[in-house]
Amino acid sequence: MAVRFTYPDKEELVVEGPVGCTDVVSNDDYRFLDVGLPAEVARLKAAGYLEEARAECTRIIDSGVQPELEACLRAERHRMGRLARQFCVTRSQALRTLRVEWPDVSDDDLDRLVRTRRIDWRFIDGEQRFLNNFLDSLRVYPAEVPRLRPDAPYDLARRDAVLARMRDEGSVTCEITLRASIEVPGALPNEHVRAWLPLPAAAFQQSDIEILDATPGACVAPEHVPARTIYWESTERRSFEVSYRYRIRAPYVDTTAPAPSAHAVEDPDPAFTEADLAEERPHIRFTPYLAALTERLVAGVERPVDRARAIYDYITRNVDYRYQPAYAHLDDIADSCAKSLRGDCGVFALTFITMCRIAGIPARWQSGLYVASDHVGPHDWAQFYTQEYGWLWADCSFGSSARRTGDESRRLHHFGNLDPWRMVANAAFQAELTPASDGVRWDPFDNQMGEASVEGRGCDDCEMRRSIELVSLVEL
Repeated sequence: MAVRFTYPDKEELVVEGPVGCTDVVSNDDYRFLDVGLPAEVARLKAAGYLEEARAECTRIIDSGVQPELEACLRAERHRMGRLARQFCVTRSQALRTLRVEWPDVSDDDLDRLVRTRRIDWRFIDGEQRFLNNFLDSLRVYPAEVPRLRPDAPYDLARRDAVLARMRDEGSVTCEITLRASIEVPGALPNEHVRAWLPLPAAAFQQSDIEILDATPGACVAPEHVPARTIYWESTERRSFEVSYRYRIRAPYVDTTAPAPSAHAVEDPDPAFTEADLAEERPHIRFTPYLAALTERLVAGVERPVDRARAIYDYITRNVDYRYQPAYAHLDDIADSCAKSLRGDCGVFALTFITMCRIAGIPARWQSGLYVASDHVGPHDWAQFYTQEYGWLWADCSFGSSARRTGDESRRLHHFGNLDPWRMVANAAFQAELTPASDGVRWDPFDNQMGEASVEGRGCDDCEMRRSIELVSLVEL
């Protein structure tokens, strides 16, 4: 398999043979990351001596002396094999890239951005390296990097009009049509390719789901599976496509007013399960820090909805947005976010879910796409449950963004409410695909843009071309 990909300031590279790691590993091994590495291996990894750390993982596995460590070691060995391609920008490359738009940027400026946690980094071979999309994180904060071009603005007027209509009319429904595709261009002739694309799933707010067109040979998963997909396998095709239509209704609930006589969405039976209150390794963990933080925030707060609000307020007022590496490279996501006060949409959601569960409030995951007329892309958010209001939503990422721009009304809106510009594909974090993936996935925890494997080996992101296109969005 020949794969083309680029690094900043480098010409296009052509890699012959598998780019992804060929280690023996499964998606389930990633559930055991919280076991932790032996100290000697952890020190090698922290210093960026990845091949030495990987070799030590292999040595321990082959010894057979510590079988309780093996799942964690397999997952760690696998993700260390991918880490250098995520954190591939050297300090000199970062400065050269910044100077294209910010000519007088200095080493001190770069140090300030690192010190204030605006740029994510790791040691690779003993040298500080930055995340390949570090510029995207910086553009979120134009006041701190005034010479960089800011993010392209969204259609704020249309967004605000939709949120106002939700409040005035009680809900807004949209009919949305999307086209998604996935391609594995480097697969060799007769190699067995498997591919999965996410589909709209049965959800509280989503209905009338139709598959309009699809590459022949597709297998469509049932609507109620926790990670809904459309699936193909072929030794001839290398690209796959699906078009679908669905309706999504966004109800509005004023959580500061008395609870309505009926819940905004019909409760399932049961309304929630013990899983919605439980730890879920390796990332939804009731760590001592999270337990102490949650206890402080909800002390003396009696109503469950107000306890959830206290958690939402803390996260959206204190945690700043920063692009993340692939989730496979993150450790103890909720605890790390609470300590670093940095995260992206999924990190925000997991932190809120974990803290709600610690506070005795059922909470769960939803993810898929944010679909607006001027932007379509992956997105994650949370749900939480109270007897008064039933299932509500919390989008801490959007809430934090609203705080950053001084829009308090929008920050308050995203506690209890979303908007009608979503596609829900996943109802659980780290849910399996249908059928189960044969190779370790690029993202073992979530599926928003699709996954593929070749001859039983999961593809890396640079081996797949994935796209999502808005065909139509109509407010009903």
